[in-house]
This record gives sequence, structure tokens and C-alpha cells, in this order.
Amino acid sequence: MNKEDKIYIQSYLDKEEQIIFSKLSVSEQKHSIRVAKEIEKRLGLYKSQGDIDLDKDEFIKVALLHDIGKIEKKLNPIDKSILVILDKVARDKLRKMTNFKKVDVYYNHAEKGYMLLNRLNKYSDRFLYLVRNHHENGIIGDRSLDILKEADSLS
Repeated sequence: MNKEDKIYIQSYLDKEEQIIFSKLSVSEQKHSIRVAKEIEKRLGLYKSQGDIDLDKDEFIKVALLHDIGKIEKKLNPIDKSILVILDKVARDKLRKMTNFKKVDVYYNHAEKGYMLLNRLNKYSDRFLYLVRNHHENGIIGDRSLDILKEADSLS
């Protein structure tokens, strides 16, 4: 994390959130910052269409915290690469192996993040919904969720 990244995080996250965010692996922190910056780029395009139901600061905070459920078990880049490959090869079988903490976090980090943030009692239902559903492909027509998912997949 460079100085610019730290300043960026401090401008959107409060002290408690910064402490939680710092528990992510450095690669996940950088990923979340890239997602947030991608959302910043896209907001101008969609905001004029009235499709976005969050203000810029809240949406960027969602982006920074969307993968916070991954703090339960850090996945290094090799772990993540292996899980991505195994997911492609044996999706249903691997998904059932949640007794392995890394597999559980890989598949369930969105729900874990939702639960962690919900316990803090300071986020809107909409904020929590976006964190919880950022890997859900069955939700159609939710522009904010689509923007988050697109930014996540690019980063």
C-alpha cells in the first residue's frame, strides 16, 4: 500500500472501518481500491440517468468494503488461483467443501462480509444488500449492483 492508497482509504473510511480494512491481505486491499476507483469513473455516466441510489461516498465505501468477509481467512494469490481453476473444473463439488476454511471464504465471503458489517449497526440496508449480493448473478435490473459487479470483475 502506497501513501496515495492510504490517503484514499482515509478519505472514505472511518477509523473503525480502516482497522477492519487493514485486516484484508494487501492484494485484496489493492483490489478493493481498484474497484472503488473504477466505480468513481462509472458514476458520472450513470448518475445522470438517475439509476444510482447511493451517493458517491457511500458507493465508494461499499466498493472498499465489498470483500471484507475475506478477513476470516486470507487467500494469497496462489490459493486464489488454485480455487478459481478448481471452481471451473469441479464447481458443485468444490462448493460443498466448506469445511475447508479457504473454500468457505472463497464462496461465502459476501455473506460473511454482510454479517460482519451488519453487526456494526451503521450501514443502510441498501449498502448491506450490495455487499451481500456482489457475486449474485440472478438479480437483474439493479444498476448499482451491476456497476459494482462490473468494477469487481475488471479489477
